Amino acid sequence: MSNRVVIDPQRVIAPIDPNVFGGFAEHLGRCIYGGIYEPGSPHADDDGIRTDVLAALKRLRMPVMRYPGGNYVSGYRWRDGVGPKEERPTRMELAWHDLEPNTFGTNEFVDFCRKLGSEPYLAVNAGDGDMREARDWLEYCNGTKDTTLVKLRKQHGYEAPHDVKYWGIGNEVDGPWQIGFKTPEEYARVYTEYAKVMRWTDPSIKLLASAVSLWSPSWVERVQLLMEHAAKQIDYMAIHWYVGNNRERGYRDDDFASYMAISERMEDMLSGTEGIIRAMSSALKLGHDIPIAVDEWNVWYRVHNEGKLEEIYNLEDALVVAMHFNAFIRHAKSVKMANIAQIVNVIAPILTTPEGMVLQTIFHPFELYSRTCGDSALDVHWSGDTFSTPEFTGLRVLDVSATLDTPGKRLTVYLVNRSRDEAGETTIELTQGRFTGSVKASVVNGPDIKSVNTFETPDAVGVREQTFDADGTSFTITLEPHSVTVLDCDVA
Repeated sequence: MSNRVVIDPQRVIAPIDPNVFGGFAEHLGRCIYGGIYEPGSPHADDDGIRTDVLAALKRLRMPVMRYPGGNYVSGYRWRDGVGPKEERPTRMELAWHDLEPNTFGTNEFVDFCRKLGSEPYLAVNAGDGDMREARDWLEYCNGTKDTTLVKLRKQHGYEAPHDVKYWGIGNEVDGPWQIGFKTPEEYARVYTEYAKVMRWTDPSIKLLASAVSLWSPSWVERVQLLMEHAAKQIDYMAIHWYVGNNRERGYRDDDFASYMAISERMEDMLSGTEGIIRAMSSALKLGHDIPIAVDEWNVWYRVHNEGKLEEIYNLEDALVVAMHFNAFIRHAKSVKMANIAQIVNVIAPILTTPEGMVLQTIFHPFELYSRTCGDSALDVHWSGDTFSTPEFTGLRVLDVSATLDTPGKRLTVYLVNRSRDEAGETTIELTQGRFTGSVKASVVNGPDIKSVNTFETPDAVGVREQTFDADGTSFTITLEPHSVTVLDCDVA
């Protein structure tokens, strides 16, 4: 295999928003209880937050955290989760058919975010809830005037406002599985009215519209009607997707090549959404961009309707997670937030037991990308070997993105080798400037594409690092089969 990656440091696509490395915590399975929050655990702090989980999440550098759902939010009453814990009601929860004790709620979540260094992002109930409930929650969190709701927050021990910046109006309202499913026109009207009253309550907030999760033909109409009704009220257009190596997710069963070709599906969803927003912005003479938030995304296909949804990830899943970040970087002009679903136990990079935890395979590319990503996305040209699937022909074996950290003069190149068996000799070439010293190569890999990290074998898939010198306009490196390689380079 022979490949060539050509980079012009002046071909900047757009600034990269750090919020593309966001997370999501839902009241589902063991994400909250037994994951984030486990009072009485030897790992828990005085607030019941698991410190081992917190330390691992800090490594992922998540600037924003979505909560409390997900499907869960479409039946959620925020008042159930505030106040003295012994007085909070236990509710039957219909989204995931579980009992919710409400011992972890708004204030516990905000405290958790502060410890983590993340901005809280709250989704309001636009399922069986109403706009008054939504604006009351906002006032409780952010209010500064001497109102009953602000007094209630202070009574609960929070004198200062939480200053929650990001608010989503509903979740997956386009899905028939959702409490309060809405047609495209119904949601466009609901969004408009919720947004209006929420902005009157706090004009400083950023609002996210729940645009697409079911990629049926009506998704185009949904985005269009949202733009027609509420373009000036939308700060982010939110879309969801989950992918997997099986027919249920739209791919061939356990076909590695077809799974690696999922990059084309991601490109379609992002490019299509960008196109509709751009066309409607032009037609409406909007005068400003509406960015995209992929505020639920992940690999999810093995476990369904089992209550826990504790997916066990292998190496090929880690490659797909890396391809997500490559797509977000290549679409940096439009993608300004992304939230992996979820963060602990439930389709997550971290699995816990009462005794400890394990970092799943997908943890490692997430950590590498969030730690090394520069401030600007670059428009990269690459060529070389190709592969084909029953759906596609001539796909490039490498999936590539690159970023520039302008203050530090660091170039970072992200390369996913999608070959199952062959190493790939790859030349990295600058059209302007030069490499000026060390290159740090970090490689995510394991013995086989089906390798998993378990409590018995926690390091089957991990990161290996090496440093070498590069001077001039190019260097050549051999990429391992089925690997993610991150090259952190000194440039001038």
